[in-house]
Amino acid sequence: MFRRREPVPFAFVAEADRFRGNVTPPPRERASRAERAGRSLLGLTLVAGIVGALMVGIPALSTPSEPPAGQSQAAQGH
Repeated sequence: MFRRREPVPFAFVAEADRFRGNVTPPPRERASRAERAGRSLLGLTLVAGIVGALMVGIPALSTPSEPPAGQSQAAQGH
């Protein structure tokens, strides 16, 4: 689309992105001791779950390097 070359009738609209107010936002409230403990407990629970899943899953995904003794004797008997 083409841009209009005439000035914008409302100057505040054109300068809105450059405007900075003099009102500061209120300071954030500090988390209480119980909230911090809850967040850390949740984080530890998530990490323990991931570590536990890896401990259970990695041996199940690994392939044995040699077949078990029972299978090798059954294969030789036929």
